[in-house]
Amino acid sequence: MPYALRKTIQFLLTLWAAVTVNFLLPRLMPGSPTDAALAKIASTGQVVTDAQRRAIELQLGSPSGSVFSQYFAYLNNVVHLQFGVSYTDPTQPVIDTIRQALPWTLVLIGFCTIFQFVIGTLLGVLAGWRRGRGIDTTLTLSTTFAGAFPPFWAGLLLLYVFAFKFRWWPLGGGYTDGLTPSLNLTFLGDAAAHSILPALTLVITGMGGWVLGMRNNMISTLGEDYVTFAEANGLRTRTVALRYAARNALLPPLTSFGLTLAAVVGGSVLVEGVFSYPGVGLVLYRAVSNRDYPLMQALFLIITVTTLVAIYLVDMLYVRLDPRVRR
Repeated sequence: MPYALRKTIQFLLTLWAAVTVNFLLPRLMPGSPTDAALAKIASTGQVVTDAQRRAIELQLGSPSGSVFSQYFAYLNNVVHLQFGVSYTDPTQPVIDTIRQALPWTLVLIGFCTIFQFVIGTLLGVLAGWRRGRGIDTTLTLSTTFAGAFPPFWAGLLLLYVFAFKFRWWPLGGGYTDGLTPSLNLTFLGDAAAHSILPALTLVITGMGGWVLGMRNNMISTLGEDYVTFAEANGLRTRTVALRYAARNALLPPLTSFGLTLAAVVGGSVLVEGVFSYPGVGLVLYRAVSNRDYPLMQALFLIITVTTLVAIYLVDMLYVRLDPRVRR
């Protein structure tokens, strides 16, 4: 069977399995949106009646009928890109909630991911080429130390120092209350100021993996015969490092970058939660907390499909970059 056809069949089967698991997962969780709403009412000291339960079920549109009927209705809605109404905000369709949060995540997480990959890869090339020297030791130790911090802890530390203590940047949110999201310079500047600390947190805690990964690949590649041959022929150091060693050492990180870039749409739950950043990660956290089945399913589906498509495209690209993969 041809390589492309085999990968396409695997992609379609995995996609169907992912869609099915996405349907089952929220229903396997304990409790329901109705129970969560009634618990809030009961916590105020009120007596919960059957009429109140029925009214809340009608308001939230809680799943009803057999699992099979729900499953086929779910597949029909997925095909038509209809995800229903959010339980958290019954006045707003799920797709509108995601549409409002997605640009914030794509800009913040997407920019940080690309920055980490480009800068981390270049620093890894430098560290690998100068292995055992001072620059190698400095880069390796500093990025490893920074990457050891959990993102939420690093975010809280940055918030305390730069937002609370020195008041250089805002404490949280995506923009100042009272401003209307638009493309004017006032709003864009305000949104940029709110994104500095979340971006700094992501870069500090995520850079180490790219540096260490590329460094190790460089060291392995530098031991190959063709690199030794290039050096013996008197080629310039920069030419050997970039055109021979780095070019071949870049293949594994490039695969990881494709998968990481696909995960951008999922946001960063911990970082966005710490900074109350209005991205997909914060929406996902609130959806899980509120047992918001339609919103959870839509988010999980988007994240899963994006990741699967990225894996499929990387497989197709990788066989072009390295034909040995076909075997």
